[in-house]
Amino acid sequence: IDVDNTFLNGDPKEDIYMLQPQGFHNGAPNTVCKLRKTLYGIKQAPRAWFQKLIQTLIRLGFKQARSDTSLFTFTSKVTSIYILIYVDDIIITSNSPIVI
Repeated sequence: IDVDNTFLNGDPKEDIYMLQPQGFHNGAPNTVCKLRKTLYGIKQAPRAWFQKLIQTLIRLGFKQARSDTSLFTFTSKVTSIYILIYVDDIIITSNSPIVI
């Protein structure tokens, strides 16, 4: 799976401000904007996306591997699911094709 607009989905942990985009005017030309979501090109974006994804997977019952923090596993009596993450690419595999 290739996640679209990956870095636009992160929640920044600290306050991030940017100059207003060219062509955007709210009456004050030197006003800055405070970001509520991350943007492509800021150094915090990849980490914020990964943290949000980790929280979601753990909430769904996955466990993060200690040896590789990009590997998540879910095991039940019936099935096992493995998820591997590399930036905005996600590989999912399972012993049950129905689960995938």
